Amino acid sequence: MPNVMQLLPMLEPEEMTYIQGLIKDMNDNQAQQFANIYMNRRKDTQTILIAAVVGFLGIAGIQRFLTNQTGMGLLYLFTMGLCFIGTIIDLVNHRTLTFDYNIQMAHQTAALVRSVS
Repeated sequence: MPNVMQLLPMLEPEEMTYIQGLIKDMNDNQAQQFANIYMNRRKDTQTILIAAVVGFLGIAGIQRFLTNQTGMGLLYLFTMGLCFIGTIIDLVNHRTLTFDYNIQMAHQTAALVRSVS
């Protein structure tokens, strides 16, 4: 069983636990491929937090675009982050936004690695 801590040391504890369960059936080569692809696809919580803070400077919704939520990104952009209320909520929930996006990317990456092997 591959060690996630060695392959992806930058993961947050909750994400690491989830990824460990996702790749437990992969061989070492598949796990390494997964780690390489996933590192490039995942978002860091600090990046999403900074993008949400930028929403207060007039460019609301960047955090939603970064997490592939284009519709919400456009809504935030045209409504100034739903009059800043949505931006404030995203500031509080930036870890959840990031975790949800990263889990989605992990599933896509795992499916890709398994289909190639």
